Amino acid sequence: MTPPSGVVVLTDRRVARSGLDQVVAGAVAGGVRWVVLREKDLPRAERAALAAGLRAILADVGGILIVAGPDPLGGDAVHLPAAGPYPPPTHGLVGRSCHHQPELDRLTAEHYATISPVWPTKTKPGYGPPLAPDGLRKLVETSPVPLLALGGVETPEQVTACVKAGAVGVAVLGAIMRAKDPTETAASLTRAFKEAVTPVLTQTRRGVTQVSTSGLRPTVPTQGSSLTARSGHGRPQPPTATREKQ
Repeated sequence: MTPPSGVVVLTDRRVARSGLDQVVAGAVAGGVRWVVLREKDLPRAERAALAAGLRAILADVGGILIVAGPDPLGGDAVHLPAAGPYPPPTHGLVGRSCHHQPELDRLTAEHYATISPVWPTKTKPGYGPPLAPDGLRKLVETSPVPLLALGGVETPEQVTACVKAGAVGVAVLGAIMRAKDPTETAASLTRAFKEAVTPVLTQTRRGVTQVSTSGLRPTVPTQGSSLTARSGHGRPQPPTATREKQ
């Protein structure tokens, strides 16, 4: 399973302007293809039902639901906290929340990580100190896995700054959950991501078409209609439809 990239939405029903299914459907209509289900305070049965509903929305566009915590709730993609478990459970896609270099150094079989906070965040006020784009860039350069920038990402300009710092995407909570129009907000952020990547088709020596990017360190393969970035940092990656040197 390919690691997430682009605009990744994190859920929080307590700040959402409407039901999570409506907000997520709006974000998907705006171009989002990755959603992380949080809501860890809910009973498992209720959370599993919510996961099934969100998967159905994402399935229509080939999107993926990632579940926060070690239980994938019937799926095969999880996002784990920095505290554990270690080693991570074996699933098709495993992500980890990280905040500094020592946590990145603990990664083993994870496929990607979020790094936060890049900017001050309303969701976790006082959490930090913020990395800012320069701090993000330094961690991208040493990370063994692709990084999603998280924390206070609310504007197209911030998305652009994160991509230029080397992040393969941004993880967004408040900007989508609190949006009056999730579709327009998601479309604006997704457009900024795609414009920041500035793909230029090149040809490898093996004759495989790929995308070379300006301001984005990882290689971005052309795979279907989604724009997916991944790290070239030496860690084995999940198989893709094309055989490229990662």
